[in-house]
This record gives sequence, C-alpha cells and structure tokens, in this order.
Amino acid sequence: MKRRAVVAGGTGLIGKALVKQLLSDPQYNSITLILRRFIGITDPKLEQKVIDFDLLESIDIDLKDADVFCTLGTTIKKAKTQENFKKVDYHYPLVLGKMAKKQGAKQLLIVTAMGASSTSSIFYNRVKGEIEEALRELNLPILKIFRPSLLLGDRGEFRMGEGMTAALSGLFTPLLLGPLRKYRPIKGEVVARGMIAAAKKDDHGVHTYESNEIAELS
Repeated sequence: MKRRAVVAGGTGLIGKALVKQLLSDPQYNSITLILRRFIGITDPKLEQKVIDFDLLESIDIDLKDADVFCTLGTTIKKAKTQENFKKVDYHYPLVLGKMAKKQGAKQLLIVTAMGASSTSSIFYNRVKGEIEEALRELNLPILKIFRPSLLLGDRGEFRMGEGMTAALSGLFTPLLLGPLRKYRPIKGEVVARGMIAAAKKDDHGVHTYESNEIAELS
C-alpha cells in the first residue's frame, strides 16, 4: 500500500534529511512540504506549499490518511523573544495537530527534545513538554513523539555552543552505556530514518521515543 507524507518544516537539519529519505522511499508516492521558502529540489513525487505559518489554518492541504511529520523548531537566538519562540515550537505544531485531527490524518509524528517536560525550569524544555501534552489531549489516532539528544550534522549555520559540545561529546560517548545511551549525540539523518521506520508501524496510541530508541528504530 502506497503512503502519503506531509512535512511541516523541511529546511532544518532533520527536515532536510527527512525529505531526502522520503523521496527515495518506494512506499511513499506523494510528499507535500509546508515551508516558508522553496527548497532547491524537484521531484515528480514532491509538492511544495510556501506559506506564512501564521495563516497555517487557512491553507488548502489534504491531510486525510497522511503521515504528517512536524520538524518545526527554532532557537531563542533566532526567535529573539520567548513569545516568538513559543509561536514556532508550540503554536504552529498545535495548529497542525488540530488540522490533522479534523481532516483524519493517519498519524502525527513530531520532534521535540530530550528533557521535554511541562514542569521544567528550563524554558526550552518546558515549551517542548507543553506541546507534547497539548497534542496528547487532541486524542489523535496515532501520535509519535521523538526526543533526540544533541543533534549532529550540517545545519548550514555556525553554532559555536553546539560545535564545542559536539566536539567534547565525542570523547565521552563511548562511556554512555546502558541507561545513559539516550544522552549520546545523534545525527539528524538517523532521527529522520527512525521517524520513517516508526511511521510504518501504524501502531495506534501515543508513543514516545528517547534518543537511543530513535537510533534503534533507524
């Protein structure tokens, strides 16, 4: 049976890898991207919808029976304010979730973060936890949440803090065994591959994958 994918946010580290892998996957015959700007890829299976995400609810897009992937996300540095950050990491994914519910999407798969918790004292982790809870409350037929640890890969931009952390983590990764495996850095392409593998399971309910479990799926 052929599958349809809708991807919100296909220009980030995970999103780009996800689009590339979906296009090469014979089980997916249609991939629709919801983006702020066109990406330099053309393919018979690919449709790009460039939108203002503030108007997400009003776009004409068919989500029925689709695997809906959400890789939207920003940083405080880019967003400038906590309000803008929450718009991208909470409001837009929640609107997408409500659209998926209303239109009868097969499932919603979203990337949050390791340590996501609505009670966290860290703003970033708290918002990630809040969107997880809000999406659970929608009672989607299938909701899959992915919590990667430090992401490795070419983001197309320089982030000094992440670069230094990634370099240091290479020294300690071999020591992260057993229950500490979820703290190992993970490549964006591995997360994307894990998301697609999870999507194909079609198992109902809410499923949360920590970073080591994403790597195992991949």
